[in-house]
Amino acid sequence: MPLITLDNISLQFSEKLVLNEISATIQKGDKIALIGRNGEGKTSLLRVLAGIIDADDGEIKVKNNTSISYLEQSTLKDIDQSLFAVVARGLGSIGSLLANYYQSTHLGNTKEANSYQSLIEQEDAWHYIHKIEAILNRYKLDPEAKLSTMSGGWKRRVMLARAIIQEPDLLLLDEPTNHMDIAAILDLEKQLKDFHGTIILISHDRSFVQAIANRVFDLDRGNLAVFECGYLDYIKRKESLLNAEDLENAKFEKKLAQEEVWIRQGIKARRTRNEGRVRALKEMRQAYINRRKKQGKVKIHTPDEDEKRISKIVFEVKNISYQIDQLELLNKFSLLVLKGDKIGIIGANGSGKSTLIRLLLNELKPDQGSIRRSKTIELAYFDQMRESLDLNMKAMDFVSGGRDYIKINGKSKHIIGYLRQFLFTAKQAMAPIKMFSGGEKNRL
Repeated sequence: MPLITLDNISLQFSEKLVLNEISATIQKGDKIALIGRNGEGKTSLLRVLAGIIDADDGEIKVKNNTSISYLEQSTLKDIDQSLFAVVARGLGSIGSLLANYYQSTHLGNTKEANSYQSLIEQEDAWHYIHKIEAILNRYKLDPEAKLSTMSGGWKRRVMLARAIIQEPDLLLLDEPTNHMDIAAILDLEKQLKDFHGTIILISHDRSFVQAIANRVFDLDRGNLAVFECGYLDYIKRKESLLNAEDLENAKFEKKLAQEEVWIRQGIKARRTRNEGRVRALKEMRQAYINRRKKQGKVKIHTPDEDEKRISKIVFEVKNISYQIDQLELLNKFSLLVLKGDKIGIIGANGSGKSTLIRLLLNELKPDQGSIRRSKTIELAYFDQMRESLDLNMKAMDFVSGGRDYIKINGKSKHIIGYLRQFLFTAKQAMAPIKMFSGGEKNRL
């Protein structure tokens, strides 16, 4: 019997049909890559499988006693709890009990700790403490550290540990490698290969997906196609299918154009024997309206050669040092950034990459040394947590500051036209940001 069966599942948000009567079976041991463009509904499908949201129609059949764990795309809030407590809560009510016991013992609250100890003995749950400690050690996590003090990459490791702690039958992973350094990604790849349960993962890391997946679920314009192959074979088959679709669409559009010319002849089309042809044309028109087109590619402005005056200094960093508590992140660091430079900052999680960016932006002050910043160059910051997004704002207002027109390289451009370059429709431009998927928020 399959672990999970999806039977004609449909889901709609406002006017957008996200899942259109999709059907599939998920077997024990499957390692499925869920592939699709931003906003296609990948996260929504995982949330349906996790039981967080309900489908509008259709049926999901889950084998008895199947445990499901879900790693969300967004990181945990900066809660002031120990990593032991955060990971332990992945075990449900028993985990909460162990977390409370751990916290009360470390605070020296003996009476409260004894109370929790009795409950743990009643549940015969002491062995779970060793399990929690083992997974914390596996992910190189300090059980006493606070989640609020950690970098984005380390928070991601905490969330993974929390998702895997219960050893679920089905593990749902939404962008598991987000914010992770290269070593952590390679380690996660090995763990997932060795994982004996079923995995459904969303990732835009092609190498990672290629190494893990033995099946592919392709979500495209509301429809789900199942490919019984790995990622590389899927790419080839998908390309062939899209080419065939383009040929069919071209034939359809040619036929539609011919029929539109014919209908304009007027009197011939009104003859009784041509009523069937008129009805067929109406159906073709409706089919054309209903057809959901493939997304294009984002168009990002590239400076012309005469704009690249590389001699201009953007940042001049001289002998800066910075530390958090006793952790030294920068020690007499110097750097010269010139206009036109494209620099990648590489380092392990928690080594200070985001801190360096925040120092350059003057959000943090160095303990010593100096940073000279250009007074003429405009800076834009895309932070990993998307903290600058106001989810209640319209997309167009967030980008334009409420103006209808914005300046791009000295030229005036309507905000909706500008957002179209980033694959947002006019309707999306006027929608609140909270309606967007994680990928669409990144694009915004």
